[in-house]
Amino acid sequence: MSAPQLVVHRDKELMAEAAAARLITKIVDAQAARGSASVVLTGGRNGNGLLAALRAAPARDAIDWSRLDLWWGDERFLPEGDPERNVTQAREALLDSVPLDPARVHAMPASDGAYGSDVEAAAEAYATELAAAAAPGDHGGVPTFDVLMLGVGPDTHVASLFPELPAVRETERTVVGVHGAPKPPPTRISLTLPAIRAAKEVWLLAAGADKAKAAAIALSGAGEVQAPAAGARGRARTLWLLDAAAAAELPRGLYPPASA
Repeated sequence: MSAPQLVVHRDKELMAEAAAARLITKIVDAQAARGSASVVLTGGRNGNGLLAALRAAPARDAIDWSRLDLWWGDERFLPEGDPERNVTQAREALLDSVPLDPARVHAMPASDGAYGSDVEAAAEAYATELAAAAAPGDHGGVPTFDVLMLGVGPDTHVASLFPELPAVRETERTVVGVHGAPKPPPTRISLTLPAIRAAKEVWLLAAGADKAKAAAIALSGAGEVQAPAAGARGRARTLWLLDAAAAAELPRGLYPPASA
């Protein structure tokens, strides 16, 4: 697993714009090398802010959207089209504005879908879909994601892996149902740490003063069960993208020497 690298931007708007530019470059490079790219999206204000910045970026047209696979790190187990679902918010922020191949937009199941209220069956179905997309050389029963993005919660949760809950302790499965999440809604679907760690690059997004303590804890040697963000690492790169407010409590030894 790669050691974390940090980039600190002046504010959340600049962070979103810079992250969007960075993502465009990664997608274009992957498509040039392999013909396609695979990205895992995150919800929340920082994930949606990045998607909105990507929508506004003139360079977005450099991406061949028809050759891009989109996955999600987690989802609120709510009915299709619910405004709280990550995929609903992503469609509004970006996806409905670009020419994606619908077959390559891999939304997690909804609570009124084929599996009804059985979140465990829904999670297993998503794991099966991931495994079907994995190539022989891929790791851990999931595709090799070029970039997997995660928002960092004030309690250090990433995806729907909350401190001390069973999902963060999972070592075998790639996708799990989450019950009793401390942040509503309580029932969710989430990738596990083994699935997250199969990605080439993991980007953790944190902006705002309410994320400062979480960033400091996760980057100061905390265990992943107590601070799930500490366990989110990419195989080639782990990148923390922060604004100045979220970086305010970082030990000076961790603060990057050059930030934008």
